[in-house]
Amino acid sequence: MPRPDKPVTIAPAARADAARRHGHTGSPHPLFQAIESRALLEAALLPWSLPLLASAPRGDGHPVLLLPGFMGDESSLFVLKAFLKQRGYEVESWGFGRNVGFQNKHATALEQKIRYLHHSTGRRVSLVGWSLGGLFALYGAHQAPECVRQVITLGSPVSVDPEGSQSPLLLKALYRLIAHPMGTGAHAMQPRAKVLREKLPVPMSCLYSLSDGVVPPQEATIEGDPALHENIRIPGSHIGLGFNPMVLWLVAERLSQAEGQWRPFEPQGAPGWLYRMLTHEALPL
Repeated sequence: MPRPDKPVTIAPAARADAARRHGHTGSPHPLFQAIESRALLEAALLPWSLPLLASAPRGDGHPVLLLPGFMGDESSLFVLKAFLKQRGYEVESWGFGRNVGFQNKHATALEQKIRYLHHSTGRRVSLVGWSLGGLFALYGAHQAPECVRQVITLGSPVSVDPEGSQSPLLLKALYRLIAHPMGTGAHAMQPRAKVLREKLPVPMSCLYSLSDGVVPPQEATIEGDPALHENIRIPGSHIGLGFNPMVLWLVAERLSQAEGQWRPFEPQGAPGWLYRMLTHEALPL
């Protein structure tokens, strides 16, 4: 059995898939790892982005469940939660405290919470997961697809090989220290984690950044059904995904689609022009 977290040799087919999506393989570039602090600049841009955010489509009031990244808790989702509430959604955060890895107790509790929100509101729930929170969102959607409207991931390792990830060594060491001594591979090889490698039966949007210093693009994107699954490139850091103005606008735009009428993202209007300018257009699957 391969040792968890050891460097992974990516098969030629996998390299071709990654290149077709974004041309990236391997770990995040050391420069991008070193400048993750640019998230402070993204936070500083929020007040200047109010006209853009005010143009984001309003929602229909359906429930949205936010899931934090590794070592994050509800407070890390404050900006995203406040913004989506202002856009008209019934927003909840997972309520399990700090995310300390893909733990069985949190995975089970999440499925129960999704089913409860669906039952109590009578509406399907949209799941928005940041980083590792996206894996929880993916798991919850697989376990209760009849309760889930769509999934949006923000820089989440949704395509990690069971043998290990290409995230920075420091992050993998931190995961071993806090979550499991055998690292991410131990959780990836759990029986309940096998479902994560199956195609999701509900719409899914994976937001990723080519300059992400934590989760490399080939792990934050998926190969799926273009009628249900998409990858949307955004400019910015990994740490700033929860308050990046462009990410906030895109999440609101994706959530605003009527249930049962999901369509892949197409940049339109002034926000679409800005998006094209910053990213050189959305890349296809």
